[in-house]
Amino acid sequence: MPAVDKLLLEEALQDSPQTRSLLSVFEEDAGTLTDYTNQLLQAMQRVYGAQNEMCLATQQLSKQLLAYEKQNFALGKGDEEVISTLHYFSKVVDELNVLHTELAKQLADTMVLPIIQFREKDLTEVSTLKDLFGLASNDISLFLEHDLSMAKYSRLPKKKENEKVKTEIVKEVAAARRKQHLSSLQYYCALNALQYRKRVAMMEPMLGFAHGQINFFKKGAEMFSQSMDSFLASVADMVQSIQVELEAEAEKMQASQQELLSLEEAVYTPDFDVAAPQINRNLIQKAGYLNLRNKTGLVTTTWERLYFFTQGGNLMCQPRGAVAGGLIQDLDNCSVMAVDCEDRRYCFQITTPNGKAGIILQAESRKENEEWICAINNISRQIYLTDNPEAVAIKLNQTALQAVTPITSFAKKQESPCPSQNMKNSEVENDKIVPKAAGIPEAEQLIAPGTPIQFDIVLPATEFLDQNRGSRRINPFGETEDETFPETEDSLLQQMFIVRFLGSMAVKTDTTTEVIYEAMRQVLAARAIHNIFRMTESHLMVTSQALRLIDPQTQVTRANFELTSVTQFAAHQENKRLVGFVVRMPESTGGESLSTYVFESNSEGEKICYAINLGKEIIEVQKDPEALAQLMLSIPLTNDGKYVLLNDQPDDNDGSPSEKRGAESEA
Repeated sequence: MPAVDKLLLEEALQDSPQTRSLLSVFEEDAGTLTDYTNQLLQAMQRVYGAQNEMCLATQQLSKQLLAYEKQNFALGKGDEEVISTLHYFSKVVDELNVLHTELAKQLADTMVLPIIQFREKDLTEVSTLKDLFGLASNDISLFLEHDLSMAKYSRLPKKKENEKVKTEIVKEVAAARRKQHLSSLQYYCALNALQYRKRVAMMEPMLGFAHGQINFFKKGAEMFSQSMDSFLASVADMVQSIQVELEAEAEKMQASQQELLSLEEAVYTPDFDVAAPQINRNLIQKAGYLNLRNKTGLVTTTWERLYFFTQGGNLMCQPRGAVAGGLIQDLDNCSVMAVDCEDRRYCFQITTPNGKAGIILQAESRKENEEWICAINNISRQIYLTDNPEAVAIKLNQTALQAVTPITSFAKKQESPCPSQNMKNSEVENDKIVPKAAGIPEAEQLIAPGTPIQFDIVLPATEFLDQNRGSRRINPFGETEDETFPETEDSLLQQMFIVRFLGSMAVKTDTTTEVIYEAMRQVLAARAIHNIFRMTESHLMVTSQALRLIDPQTQVTRANFELTSVTQFAAHQENKRLVGFVVRMPESTGGESLSTYVFESNSEGEKICYAINLGKEIIEVQKDPEALAQLMLSIPLTNDGKYVLLNDQPDDNDGSPSEKRGAESEA
């Protein structure tokens, strides 16, 4: 027999739109079966009625034959032979009437009764369970009960938790889900069993009809051949095998139902394992319900609970009742981070590759929140395009660093040294520099073990003074005071990049770029180990005097590094968006300290390295007017006399400050 389609009982609790869509197919099949069963029953009742009429007709015929002799025919003499003949025919008809009566009884018991029982028991049971399931899932009051419970739970404050209120709301959510889960399991089991019972219900009545007719003809004339008997025997064996399979499947479904209903409250309680959730960081696809934040006005927002799932590199959303999902966000090369939003817990934001803030979503538990973030991070690196994405994801997450970015061995980096730092101008951009033959330094020689990592940029004292300066009020529309950094307007080089600060740490040496690679490895590993996904976005301004980190909203300078203090800079060889530089700063004790800063850029890190290298060249040639003039002739300039970077395309990711200021003034 071909395989029987079944509803998965494990998906009854989640009640996803895909499961609802498959359920509608089973319900349509059950409705079609009900209509057909009614029509089939009418035809069988007509056959049974005809057989009963045959019994009454033969009985009446036998009586009429016997009544012949009682007729007072005026010319009836010599009818004894006819009367005896009619008596024999009456006996034959009586015997035939007995056979017809037995056939009618067999048709009633083996043909009509099974189809009536199937309609009244199985189909009525499915219809009743459908009504109960509809009351538990689609009824307005119960439907609102679950959604209202989830809405109350989603609005639980993160900062001021009331354990009593939280416990009551959690119980409400669990009770609503248990009620819906129980009705769903019973309904699913009935629909699965119906797929077996309908086969038996269709064949068993006809088997009874055929057996009755064969017995009738065998006793009357024995006209049926042995081949028909073997065929009917095979049909009987088939029905029996289906019945045995149905009994086994019924026992299996009953055991599975009991097992699913005997699970702990953790199945129904959201965020049950908040202390130590088991998080799968190797996901390349994810599905589940999330709350989507929608802006309804300038300051008002609403949250809508929808079903989200990933498909390739896309984030899809499928509302209830929809046949298919729609595209919400392209996840390729995007970034995701946890955010605080309206005092709601477990929120995260997806940012587009050009740095534009995307959608904000809320998960119902810490486990779901972190798994969504990990899955989107994996998808953004386009792991799903590989031949074996599951194996690639597991390999990338074998260590904490691989969960964030691929590990590149020092030997591999030496084969392809940092190009931007050693570029002198556009003519030597593709030149290769032969690596030094010296041995590769150990990690302990580059960074002291146990060195603390700073994951956020502390605002410098200059910003504090700017924000609290009484002589002049700060313009709230993003303008900065021109006298704060007067060298900006006089600088020959100005280039702006959108970056996100990953971390910084003290290092031992600045003689090799390996210290930057090691700092990248440790910073990314620490972020993955401690589940730190939040990153501070800034605008990195590269000039011929300094590197400035500017707040994109307030235009306040977060950090300022003299270009002469930047001793090393490099971009990651595989993750092109990672870039770092080493800064040498004097200390109050008279010595000097070395720190490495690691960033993630929206554009390639090579552009940032090239800009830094060009700025340092400008500093060197400014001492020699002839060399400066030669450099200005070799590199194209803008209309205001500033340098134009090679391969710099006017996009949304980076651009000169003059272009950005022009856009702001036009707005």
